[in-house]
Amino acid sequence: MERKKIIIFGSAGNLGMYFLDHLLNNLNMDKYEIIAAGTREKYPYKFYKGRYIQIDISKQEDFEKLPKKNVYAVIDFAGVLPAYLEKDDPHKYVDVNVNGTLNILEYCRKTNADRIIYTHTWAELNGYLKDKEPLKPRVPRKPIYTGDHAIYTVTKCAAVELIECYHHMYGLKNFIFKLPNIYMYTPDMFYFVNGEKKYISYRYMIQRAIKGEDIEMWGNPKLGKDIIYVKDLNQMIFKALFADIESGYYNAGTGIKTTMRDQIEGIIKVFSPKDKPSKIIECPEKKDCDDFVMDIQNIKDDLGYEPEYTYIKYLEDYKKEMELNRFIKE
Repeated sequence: MERKKIIIFGSAGNLGMYFLDHLLNNLNMDKYEIIAAGTREKYPYKFYKGRYIQIDISKQEDFEKLPKKNVYAVIDFAGVLPAYLEKDDPHKYVDVNVNGTLNILEYCRKTNADRIIYTHTWAELNGYLKDKEPLKPRVPRKPIYTGDHAIYTVTKCAAVELIECYHHMYGLKNFIFKLPNIYMYTPDMFYFVNGEKKYISYRYMIQRAIKGEDIEMWGNPKLGKDIIYVKDLNQMIFKALFADIESGYYNAGTGIKTTMRDQIEGIIKVFSPKDKPSKIIECPEKKDCDDFVMDIQNIKDDLGYEPEYTYIKYLEDYKKEMELNRFIKE
């Protein structure tokens, strides 16, 4: 019997590579076949030796390279993000995030795929941050229409609306995950803000902790974030792959707020030399962090999800991944 196919778009991105690794360790490979897809000429990481197809999702003709039969699920990590753009280009957001999603949906329709899983942005909720309440998964959108995330967010929202249309029109099961920053180890420690290259802040603090250097604590130390580790996101998505429901709209999170003080103290505990721990330099006059926690009750109810990684457990696993350094490009 031919195995059912699971197509992963954006398989070589940060989220894609971690989830692909998760699938290799948890999927019944006698029943399912993984097909990784992306824009690179070949899959860049040594851990995956399976089938890979080069595809640009903004080009309809590229989908002819993909299997036409026995497609069970599509997982869409593909997208253009401000963090990876040296120069803002709104056309790229539309080409990939909107037109690319439409092309993927048409592929799902033509192959009678059972479901699509899509990673959305939590930025559609940014207007609720000032309320200081847990962010709900199902509320009217309140994006911020200025800044480098504005057009990106609008195009991601448009993609979600297209996915919802295909759910109602063609019965395509859909699972949408709204993602804040997903914490993980990768070799790349930089990203772009308004086209300017900057250190990823928690990566910067970890590097200072490793050296026993002082770490600045900006703003109000009682403010904090819902910090979700990539491996908890993996288990959410894996559960959605086999959930016996038609649709789900979920926040990716833990339901726990970790304060800025707890974040930095945890980093020092896990990464600093015991004989030379970093000192915290309080800087209350500097910018506060985003202050939020996710409401994740519906994903617990629908998928049986429970966060596996506490903040400290995440840091300890991050340290192991950093030492293993598995995700080095060939």
